[in-house]
Amino acid sequence: TLFRSLHHEDDFTKSAHFGLRWFTPANEVPLCGHATLASAAVLFHKLKNVNSTLTFTTLSGKLNARQDDDRIVLDFPLYSTNVQDPLEVEELLKAAVGSITIQEIHYSPDTKKLLIRISDTYERSVLENMKVNSQSLLEAEKVGKVKGIIITLKGHFCENVKNYDFYSRYFSPWNGVPEDPVTGSAHTVLGSYWSQQLGKNELHAFQCSLRGGDLKIVLRNDGRDRKST
Repeated sequence: TLFRSLHHEDDFTKSAHFGLRWFTPANEVPLCGHATLASAAVLFHKLKNVNSTLTFTTLSGKLNARQDDDRIVLDFPLYSTNVQDPLEVEELLKAAVGSITIQEIHYSPDTKKLLIRISDTYERSVLENMKVNSQSLLEAEKVGKVKGIIITLKGHFCENVKNYDFYSRYFSPWNGVPEDPVTGSAHTVLGSYWSQQLGKNELHAFQCSLRGGDLKIVLRNDGRDRKST
């Protein structure tokens, strides 16, 4: 992650506007949620920036981060999806989920992310225990249409436990990331998809990586969403 003040006379304590770029081990990417969160946390908590809201100029436009008690809330775009013909990505589906039953497949052309929703009959443990081979994904998709795989599952309500609207995992070996622990950019797609599926504008999500992390997503009427972690 590289962030800098936009003007030479600015400093990291008083300025509210910064430039921000993100790099994986393989290349530069247009959006990275956790790196944006980390940048805001450094400015707010380490450098004691005096502003309540920070604006980052990025390849994805202007992104805001603001303090909300002990959380940092990120203002991100939303990206819609289209239904994807499974025959067009058949080999990629096999590499991603094997014999697991798929309920629905969507594609986000803006982000080049393929969203695979596995059957609602599965429990969270099925998603958590899936073994996804990065090399198999690379071999199955070489034309550049897909740059990231989202595997997601609808949440189930249970008493006496913390409930989530949906779960997910995210894989992007095309960007040098075998599996990302918690992915803000994936949730710009997931938020749009699950809001339509569930008829809700406020969503509670959990990303089921080994490290894991939960996110609160609030959709706005202007086609953007707010995320807090």
